[in-house]
Amino acid sequence: MHIDVFNGDADGICALVQLRLACPAEATLVTGIKRDIQLLEPLSVQPGDQVTVLDISLEKNRTALDRILAQGASVFYVDHHQAGEIPKHPQLKTLINTDANICTSLLVDQHLGGKYRAWAVTAAFGDNLTDSAEQAAKTLALSSHDLKKLNELGVCINYNGYGASIADLHFAPDALFRELVAYPSPFDFMADNAATYERLLTGYGEDMALALRTQPEYQTEAIGVYILPDEAWARRISGVFGNELANQAPERAHAVLSFTPQHDYQISVRAPLTNKTGADTLCSAFPTGGGRKSAAGINHLPLDQLAAFISAFEQTYR
Repeated sequence: MHIDVFNGDADGICALVQLRLACPAEATLVTGIKRDIQLLEPLSVQPGDQVTVLDISLEKNRTALDRILAQGASVFYVDHHQAGEIPKHPQLKTLINTDANICTSLLVDQHLGGKYRAWAVTAAFGDNLTDSAEQAAKTLALSSHDLKKLNELGVCINYNGYGASIADLHFAPDALFRELVAYPSPFDFMADNAATYERLLTGYGEDMALALRTQPEYQTEAIGVYILPDEAWARRISGVFGNELANQAPERAHAVLSFTPQHDYQISVRAPLTNKTGADTLCSAFPTGGGRKSAAGINHLPLDQLAAFISAFEQTYR
């Protein structure tokens, strides 16, 4: 049996789209909202199962990965988040690179020799890796208009992954993957499936307009902290709002806080675009935190720990 485990954001979805276009397979899909990163924990496997894991931290899933390998499954693991010590096992193949300018879809693109590169470019734009996306797109000879379309699609797919639960999203990530994988090119998807694309584009535009009215809770030359209201739109826009703030002020680090159903904060951190480092270390210092060098987050921060977070944030980037 094939089991595909993937992050519910643009990078995880577009990575799997590339792989399944290149190697079609009937697979069980395991995914969730973007912050659902310990996706291997509940996985049940049998000897001979083939498990593909995309865009979730190996370090955060190490115990479950060891169990899955011990149970006789083969694992293909592709990621760009913190990995920790990568186990050596004959049934494990890894493509892991934690460089701040790479994403999982670009690693899959390299693995496939650029066969579905437009999907990798879409994902890189979604991860706010604009330079990497434009560099990869050079071989596609796209017009500036077409490049902008891939940027918009990547941002919208990424935006759809954020929320406190699937109910906050416009589309469940597995359902969105099934729609996208029908198209060898993202341009074919945008032309043929206008209803889905327009819903994402409209939702993103409306939510971002609301977010841009938010004033910073705390701001210096080095960092900016924004607290969004306890609304579904705010939970949806939290991650891509951080990317937008980073693009507007590339020398400043940003943290976007939204409220969870557990009455604490969920935090998205973006390192300065001029210094793509430190976000993973900062967030990992708090329980439920993790991510990558340029972008990371904390799933649950108690309300009374806000001052401690801001202090650590400022110390990281001052």
